Amino acid sequence: MRVLVLDGNQNQAVAAVRSLSRAGHYVLVGEADSWSKAGWSRLCHGTFRYPPPQKSGGAFLARVVEIARGQPGTLVLPMTEATTLPLSANREAVFRAGARMVLPEHRDLVRAFDKAETTRVAASAGIAVPKTFLISTPADLGRVREIIPFPVVLKPRSSEELDPLGAVRTGGKPRYARNQAELEEAYQLVSPASSGVLAQEFVDGEGAGYFALMHKGELRAEFAHRRIRDVRPTGSGSAVRVSVEPDPAIRQVSLDLLKALNWHGVAMVEFRQRPGKPPVFMEVNGRFWHSLALPCAAGVDFPALVARMAEDGDIPVAAPLRAGIRCRWFLGDFRHLIEVFRGAPAGYPRAFPGRLRTLADVLTPVAGTHHDLFEWHDPLPEIGDWLNFARRLLRMRGSERPT
Repeated sequence: MRVLVLDGNQNQAVAAVRSLSRAGHYVLVGEADSWSKAGWSRLCHGTFRYPPPQKSGGAFLARVVEIARGQPGTLVLPMTEATTLPLSANREAVFRAGARMVLPEHRDLVRAFDKAETTRVAASAGIAVPKTFLISTPADLGRVREIIPFPVVLKPRSSEELDPLGAVRTGGKPRYARNQAELEEAYQLVSPASSGVLAQEFVDGEGAGYFALMHKGELRAEFAHRRIRDVRPTGSGSAVRVSVEPDPAIRQVSLDLLKALNWHGVAMVEFRQRPGKPPVFMEVNGRFWHSLALPCAAGVDFPALVARMAEDGDIPVAAPLRAGIRCRWFLGDFRHLIEVFRGAPAGYPRAFPGRLRTLADVLTPVAGTHHDLFEWHDPLPEIGDWLNFARRLLRMRGSERPT
């Protein structure tokens, strides 16, 4: 089967290319940029470029449909919300081109991308959630402290959302506030990029996730890992992690939530885990995730399973994972080190990692570790990752220069 892997500069795109090519599929990589690290993989059969969905959802859609039309039965695999949203909203155009996608109904997908909605659904299912308040206008800021005790986390209602013209708008990163002044400052930073800002109580604890492939609300494959180091110590995707058996409590509440969403396809459900207390729901990521290389190495090959589901309509429940497999993202670990040396962000209420201990941990090799991007027989995606990082730094510095 021919497969279009989009968002070629994402780590999960590299993992998907390797997985699908080894499973016998013909894989093309798409990206809005002129090149991509997944496109540099020796297992990629070709590349194509599309307009950025953040600037023109219609032009992006037209380009993907054009490529998909070249061979009936082509599977389209978006790797991020930015590409998933316009494709989902215009899925009939994709299907008319003879292509396939493995996604839930669009209304369910939009619900999953809406943090306010998933928090509501989780609470209605009896899952522990943080105290939450949706800020619609600046006038709502005064009500936050009446509902949520400080410290407070402010985040965009959706990481990505469609604007009225069909383009994708990207939300900013979370901000923290320990008092009313910091709350108002954080709101000014978050609100311009989102239709709504979510205020939530800060929940201490370790990040934990449950990863699944669902078929119309029923489980087909599952995975879990334990984070060793996150890219950002305040909370983000992981830089180093190890496969573990799913925590029974997290597994059950995640399945309850995914069934309530009638989920179809892959998803990650994220929690904060506190000793002796129920896991607290954070959000749903209804797409492939950055650490996709780890489940593939641990025997749960999500991209290949999704391709089989697209071809056959359904698949049997996959074999369980192999626990104890460790995987590292080199650049992510380097970025973790930078973040630690920068120190805790303004308003962050939790203890921050120590610099010397972190330096020793990052520099100490661990035997048997797999890598998100580096493979001896396929090294170019790793090189492309560092080059792409350097390019982004140069662009950021260029934009900051006075005119």
